[in-house]
Amino acid sequence: MIKVVQNKKEANCITHSGTMHADEVFATAFLELYLGEVRVFRTTAVDPSALKEDVFIYDIGRGKYDHHQKDALRRENNLLYSSVGLLWKTFGKEFLKKWDFSNVDELHQAIDKDLVEGIDGDDNGVFPKVECPYRVKTLPNIIKIFNPSFDSDENESDQFIKAVSLAKMIWEEEIYYMNGKLIAEHKVHDLVEKNDPNCKYLFLDEYLPYEDAVLSNPQANSLLFVAFPSNRGGYAIKTIPKSIEDKTARILFPEEWAGLQNDELEQISHIPGLRFCHTGRFIVTCDTEEAVYQVLNLLCS
Repeated sequence: MIKVVQNKKEANCITHSGTMHADEVFATAFLELYLGEVRVFRTTAVDPSALKEDVFIYDIGRGKYDHHQKDALRRENNLLYSSVGLLWKTFGKEFLKKWDFSNVDELHQAIDKDLVEGIDGDDNGVFPKVECPYRVKTLPNIIKIFNPSFDSDENESDQFIKAVSLAKMIWEEEIYYMNGKLIAEHKVHDLVEKNDPNCKYLFLDEYLPYEDAVLSNPQANSLLFVAFPSNRGGYAIKTIPKSIEDKTARILFPEEWAGLQNDELEQISHIPGLRFCHTGRFIVTCDTEEAVYQVLNLLCS
């Protein structure tokens, strides 16, 4: 539960008022999950020495959960922590233990890299370089739209609570998603280890989040495709990117297949059961396992 209080003596959490950012919003959401109840006081200035020790003060006050002083803590990659990163670093593992996760160290690091570090970077002026012909909204961009809009009568505290509620949902989904992803990646690593080193594809018996595990495993450097049962029925075959950084496919499906489906695709490919090829040529779908192997044998021989 979260409540914005107007008296700092009622608060167990204190952060800055005014324009909200992803770092203190996600920090507040994490504290709500960690503490169970947050009574947050938002202010322009605070003297930490005048408050009880059990009050969390973050993103303000130049204390241990602030990052605006000259000696602020940095990560090993020299990126400054923000308030959410400092709180996650200090209390994240204890929090995961309370939630009964067994792989605490691994999960803590994975969430830090997947979610927290990016918020830290953005808040400290380190922005992603994105080259695409459309506007990309990052998580901090999304939080920014919760600030009261120009010429509106939106209440700042109400908008803050809305933003924290969204951040809390993201935290919860991120934790369970990353835990499942780690379990799946261990399975994928095992399958890669067992795969014939001369085979150019990996066939999964079930869908698993595989890409990061494949791209981080040197034994998978020669793989071109991953095939798996589709949640829409039948099977899917996807190309594998060149690397985690370079999403260009190592190989594409044939140009003449692009955008075709059903009978038209079967006729041109001579593969019964080949049902669809994306115009981008990075995925095809098949009705049967036999069709999957025909596609793979055709392109990997």
